[in-house]
Amino acid sequence: MLLNLVLGKLPPILVVIMTLGAIPAIAEPSNFGILTLSQGFSPSQGVASGIAGGTFSLSSLAPKDTNNNKCLGFASPTPDHLLVLQKDFTQLTIQINSRGHDTTLLVMGPENQVFCGDDTGSSKDARVSHPNWKAGTYRIWVGSIDEDAKLKYNLSVGEN
Repeated sequence: MLLNLVLGKLPPILVVIMTLGAIPAIAEPSNFGILTLSQGFSPSQGVASGIAGGTFSLSSLAPKDTNNNKCLGFASPTPDHLLVLQKDFTQLTIQINSRGHDTTLLVMGPENQVFCGDDTGSSKDARVSHPNWKAGTYRIWVGSIDEDAKLKYNLSVGEN
C-alpha cells in the first residue's frame, strides 16, 4: 500500500526506470552454454560440445592475440561458449576434439585479452594453453579453417 502511494506520486518515466532496475541482468548469450569453474574442478565440469564453423571471420575480432599468434578461422558471430572462472587460475588449457578436423579457437577474456589457437602438434584440433587466467567471464569461439563448415566437437578445459 505504501509502495503504491509512493509510486503514484512519482513521474511515470521514473517508475518505469525503477521497475527495469529490479529486473535481473540477462546473461550474455552463447551458442552452446556456460561453463562455471572454480579451482580444483572435476574433469567432467570442464566439458562441453558444439558445432564449429560459420561465415564470420575470427580475425575480424582480433587479427592477433596477446602472444602475437594469428587468429584464424570462421565461426558464428556469437560466442560458442562462455567460461566463467570464479577465481584466478595459475594455468588452464582449452582443447578441442573434432576427430581430426581443422579447428581454431579464439578466447576473449574479461579485460579483452585474446588467446588464439590452431593446430596442436600433429593434430588439426585447436588448443589454447596459458598461465595466469584472471577470474571473470571468457567468451570462446570454436572455428573452422574452412568457411561455412559444420564440425561437431568436444571442448575440454583442464588445470594443467
